[in-house]
Amino acid sequence: MAYCQSIGVEFMFINDLEQCQWIRQKFERPGVMQFTLEEKRTLLTRMVRSTKFEEFLQRKWSSEKRFGLEGCESLIPALKTIIDKSSMNGVESIIMGMPHRGRLNVLANVIRKELDQIFCQFDSKLEAADEGSGDVKYHLGMWHRRINRVTDRNITLSLMANPSHLEAVDPVVQGKTKAEQFYCGDTEGKRVMSILLHGDAAFAGQGVVYETFHLSDLPSYTTHGTVHVVVNNQIGFTTDPRVARSSSYPTDVAKVVNAPIFHVNADDPEAVMYVCNVAAEWRATFHKDVVVDLVCYRRNGHNEMDEPMFTQPLMYKQIKKQKGVLQKYSEKLLAEGAVSRQDYEEEIAKYDKICEEAHARSKDKKILHIKHWLDSPWPGFFNVDGQPKTMTSLSTGLPEEELVHIGYIASSVPVEDFTIHRGLSRILKGRTAMVGQRVCDWALGEYMAFGSLLKEGTHIRLSGQDVERGTFSHRHHVLHDQKIDRRICIPMNHISPNQAPYTVCNSSLSEYGVLGFELGFAMASPNALVLWEAQFGDFHNTAQCIIDQFICPGQAKWVRQNGIVLLLPHGMEGMGPEHSSARPERFLQMCNEDPDTYPIFSAEEFAVRQLYDCNWIIVNCSTPANYFHVLRRQILQPFRKPLIVFTPKSLLRHPEAKSSFDDMLPGTHFQRLIPDSGPVCEKPEGVKRIVFCTGKVYYELTRERNNRGNDDTVAITRIEQLSPFPFDQVKVETDRYPNADLVWCQEEHKNQGYYDYVKPRLRTTVDRTRPVWYAGRGPAAAPATGNKAAHLVELQRFLDTAFNLDAFTEQS
Repeated sequence: MAYCQSIGVEFMFINDLEQCQWIRQKFERPGVMQFTLEEKRTLLTRMVRSTKFEEFLQRKWSSEKRFGLEGCESLIPALKTIIDKSSMNGVESIIMGMPHRGRLNVLANVIRKELDQIFCQFDSKLEAADEGSGDVKYHLGMWHRRINRVTDRNITLSLMANPSHLEAVDPVVQGKTKAEQFYCGDTEGKRVMSILLHGDAAFAGQGVVYETFHLSDLPSYTTHGTVHVVVNNQIGFTTDPRVARSSSYPTDVAKVVNAPIFHVNADDPEAVMYVCNVAAEWRATFHKDVVVDLVCYRRNGHNEMDEPMFTQPLMYKQIKKQKGVLQKYSEKLLAEGAVSRQDYEEEIAKYDKICEEAHARSKDKKILHIKHWLDSPWPGFFNVDGQPKTMTSLSTGLPEEELVHIGYIASSVPVEDFTIHRGLSRILKGRTAMVGQRVCDWALGEYMAFGSLLKEGTHIRLSGQDVERGTFSHRHHVLHDQKIDRRICIPMNHISPNQAPYTVCNSSLSEYGVLGFELGFAMASPNALVLWEAQFGDFHNTAQCIIDQFICPGQAKWVRQNGIVLLLPHGMEGMGPEHSSARPERFLQMCNEDPDTYPIFSAEEFAVRQLYDCNWIIVNCSTPANYFHVLRRQILQPFRKPLIVFTPKSLLRHPEAKSSFDDMLPGTHFQRLIPDSGPVCEKPEGVKRIVFCTGKVYYELTRERNNRGNDDTVAITRIEQLSPFPFDQVKVETDRYPNADLVWCQEEHKNQGYYDYVKPRLRTTVDRTRPVWYAGRGPAAAPATGNKAAHLVELQRFLDTAFNLDAFTEQS
């Protein structure tokens, strides 16, 4: 218990004696809470602005939802105190995340968003600019660089946009914070930090909170301490911190994550100010997480349209009797003589005038610009109007000498007296042999893409479970000395003297938190290739919130481009319902492309315009060379889009899944579609069927065709890029074989995979003049059978359908 009655402290679960003694010194000495007259007046001014902002919104838009801060108005001076103290300690940039309650107030009085731009959001007649679909005002973010008035130093504040999903933004904030620390060389978190705001129930109930906390001590994920501020409504109208400690969810969380928790009565602004000063100082001293628990109540319901008396009548009768915190604090200062009534009333009048003038200006705004709410700008990457500087992508091919150089680095141990595992020696010798034969497998193709981008100055970050070695023991980007514990070598960082750094890091056993973290990392700069690899493709479903709420619609909602790459191992290998499907149907369903309209672009611009207009890119490459090209294209194109890659498992070591260096030289590029180049090209009019497919099933189809001798009657065409769909190249293929029927073949079940996405697009391509038939597994609830024999029977059944030229005769 602290000396002040408004403060409660819990830290006995911390086993570091120095830290415990530090906390005792801050809270258990009499007279620690001493404030100057100037500090008290500043605090009053901040309380006036926090309170009167909400009152102004309520007065002007009483029937609008705004998720106001009533009941915890001291949050605003709390945040400003943390920022002031952190600025004094040398912090130059703060990234913040919060739920919707109080967001508009934070934007106005902490970030200092222009009030007229906030007020115009309430105008139902405001037209939307052609920048995307937008989002509600209490989800939007903002970036602002300004002078901190207390320290007279520059400070950059970024409040991240987020969805209604409480706490989902937490790892995103941490990832962006880590990226900014990385790019400015801040290895101890002294210049860049994060603040996360929480509701009490969400703080305890949402698992992503724990996932985010558990990243804090991992070397490649730590942000060196975050100040967590909990707006705690758990105790209703009671503001006794002793009650808060006995019933507060945040206490349980803090114990789990080993962070001190400072409870403070939110009705005592001076106690709040002191605690927030201590929290910022703790973070600067120990570079550890800390929790500030603002014990308050919610004067309104969930939002302004909600009636809390429906369910909590007795509590809200008591709440209505409570004086507001501004009234209490102003009465205290007036009694002390710290401020005169005239000064107090003038301060209120001054802010009311500011709001009224901003309100008048807001009426002049006719168009809502989402870009005015951008939380992660990329200076210099786009033109002034936010458009790409060019619509031309650089070549993704490489000179052979560069491929050879990177290939030999991938085959070597560029550190002296380093003993590798003998099994790894065989792998490296195999890579050397491939370089000599001018071919590469999947792992070597990835190595060449990464190595070349690093050499060109692009930072690469690869994260996920077991990514250093690779889930299937194919990558081995981190070598471990077999004789010296924890001695490692990363050959990728030995490609060139002036190369960019390569970060490869095994994550915690988390998808939701880690994918959110990597998304945030990718937000900080367009000049980095950030990849998250799922251990198996279906594991992405525990990170579905990040995919659905941030990655897929992020640009449409928040005008925020992002080039994150998801690597999702996928393929039916007879290994059971788990670890088989990366659920491509889910990603394809969320594509923003119209399946019934053939795009109208010039031939020269068709591919790049499609990429620019899509919400994300989805590929399933069948060759290492195409995988190499799509990774390089991700950085070399003049804009950023998320890239979803369904990566192989058995193809990693398939003898036919190798690419010649010829497919990676200058002049080569990513192939959106790979046409059949075999005997069918000699007499295309004699071809009876085109089998379209994607990914691994191509190799099973070609093997079956060879066994049946259908090389001149059945063409097999690979669609490598599913989104955006290569309408133009598919049309070339369907026109080439005018007498062929069209079949889509997939190894996935009919209600899964690609069929429902591809069929209408194929029909659009041929102007609905030919049907599209299906060869694949039938509908099923599970992604794959758990029986190996059944798997093989299913495989042979759909291969029979694909090559039986009479299979669809009766259906015609």
